[in-house]
Amino acid sequence: MSPDPDAELQSVFESLEARGSARCRLWSDPASGLRAILVIDDLTLGPAAGGVRTRVYPSLGAAAEDCAKLARAMTIKCALAGLDAGGAKLVVMDQPELDRPRAFARLGQLVDELDGQFRTAGDLGTTKRDLEAMATNCRFVHTDESGLADAVARGLLRCIEACASTRGVAVASLCVAVQGVGVIGEAVARRLAAAGARILLADLDRDRALRVASELGAERVDPLAILTANTDILAPCAVGGVIGGEEARTLRAWAVCGAANNILADDSAAKILSDRGVLFVPDPVASAGAVIEGVGRSVMGLEDPGPLIDALGVTALEILRESATSGEPTPVVAERRARIRIERSVHRVGALRTTRSGKWT
Repeated sequence: MSPDPDAELQSVFESLEARGSARCRLWSDPASGLRAILVIDDLTLGPAAGGVRTRVYPSLGAAAEDCAKLARAMTIKCALAGLDAGGAKLVVMDQPELDRPRAFARLGQLVDELDGQFRTAGDLGTTKRDLEAMATNCRFVHTDESGLADAVARGLLRCIEACASTRGVAVASLCVAVQGVGVIGEAVARRLAAAGARILLADLDRDRALRVASELGAERVDPLAILTANTDILAPCAVGGVIGGEEARTLRAWAVCGAANNILADDSAAKILSDRGVLFVPDPVASAGAVIEGVGRSVMGLEDPGPLIDALGVTALEILRESATSGEPTPVVAERRARIRIERSVHRVGALRTTRSGKWT
């Protein structure tokens, strides 16, 4: 028996409401095969920012859960980065009937109708062509992938420098294992190579990993072995959820600092890492370079967001030190700091509740 669509929608809205999500939009366009979910987590500090993720989901509920979790991380990311923006996420359900050019053009129209309340850019599974299709109908999509990737890499390097400083060593003395060498992972690897670090690379695309490794003088590692590689720092730069309890207990790195979103599979992993003395820079800090670049220019009018990106290293070091003093896992410390900034904001726009449409719109 197929699931009741109305019951599934009701369950999704109840889940989002329980999380405290500010608004939710569910969009469907049968002509293009588009099915998408937008979760705006918080608008207290300003318009919401978040990328467009495209992937296969087993159900609408799973897509909504992932979207809400990523949107909450964006709220924390923007607050910790000192941005005048809230958090959001847009996920597109990849399926055989998805006509990408038409679907993303239609998605651009729908996002544009929000009139700047949501600002977006690329994320996992969304291509430059997808973003360009959106941009034909949308004023609020950032299509410069290379610029955003380098901004992420710059911020991540500052956070890795913060990890190194806790041990009184330089980045040039470190071995860093980079998991995933897509657009962002490659940019990270290039920054690390320029800083003199020894680099291990892994990617499901073997040819790409070999090419990047050859260009940088890095060592390619089997993707199944990268999490337990003998390295100083592990830098996950692809999908999230790669470190659960088992991985947290067995990884050999003394620090985890990567550009992927939601690196930890669950809260228990953070506690295990903390108890083992493994440093973990929360990904809302480590991966914030892109949103600083985008929001800094388009919302805050900054000519050069670079100083805010560089300040991520200071934030990371403060979080690591507070965690060491309090004994709390770093994600707990980071979220508390973000919530304090939001609560103190003079730009409060009032509490927003989940918009219930009851149907796809």
